Amino acid sequence: MAEAKNLGVVGSGQMGSGIAQLGAMHGLHVWLLDTDPTALYRANKSISSSLQRFVSKGQISQAACTEALRRLEYTSNIDELRSADFIVEAIVESEDVKKKLFIELDKITKSSAILASNTSSISITRLASATSRPCQVIGMHFMNPPPIMKLVEIVRGADTSDETFHATKALAERFHKTIICSQDYSGFIVNRILMPMINEAFFTLYTGVATKEDIDTAMKLGTNHPIGPLELADFIGLDVCLSIMKVLHAGLGDSKYDPCPLLVRYVDAGRVGRKCGIGVYDYRKGSEPMKASPRL
Repeated sequence: MAEAKNLGVVGSGQMGSGIAQLGAMHGLHVWLLDTDPTALYRANKSISSSLQRFVSKGQISQAACTEALRRLEYTSNIDELRSADFIVEAIVESEDVKKKLFIELDKITKSSAILASNTSSISITRLASATSRPCQVIGMHFMNPPPIMKLVEIVRGADTSDETFHATKALAERFHKTIICSQDYSGFIVNRILMPMINEAFFTLYTGVATKEDIDTAMKLGTNHPIGPLELADFIGLDVCLSIMKVLHAGLGDSKYDPCPLLVRYVDAGRVGRKCGIGVYDYRKGSEPMKASPRL
């Protein structure tokens, strides 16, 4: 399979915009697709700011920044992905929504295009079954934020071909990522381990064992984690954490993956983390440190 020249990214949130930025920084022509024009506007600003930070730190030149921005196109028209060689979806962590997207992409993209999912937990085999090209569907799970984090988790579905795997691996290497490979089990490697830890941190808060600050400090200073599990959950998004726990519970059938009631309540209350200004912690300007009861 020839080296990819044109990259399509679907979903312009934190993950999608970061993946699009990576592609543009490494010489690909990139279409970033989102049905929400406001989200595309935010992504444009976020990518421009991120690239300028790379310039200010001396990691890329101003000319390289300008060229990367020139290679990026923002669109709400899915037909513009017709000429993409490789497409990564980074939309909401819902199997039904992703399947609907894959059905649509399967219809409009060229027959040689690879369809990759940035899902962090959903079965690649089941996503691939929605298409007429399951051999060209693969999991390509970037870590957040994609331009900074060094890892990419590659997940082969039941029918993913060697050619598709090698093309995906080559693209990750082009992005200077370290690659790990997982079998197609719920949660793969990273979230199979990470999410139960975050869930247990919520149970520790929920049952009054310790304050949120002490839980996070314990893991940072006691186990050398760079960020505490509750802080990390806020950064990921509590809604995303809850979705992944539900996938783990449904896919693996073990009660140890039951989401903590406190996590469920926070999400029900709209407290989903940094992206909305409040989660376990309060990030709103001028707010006092949160002293809310751990039982909400």
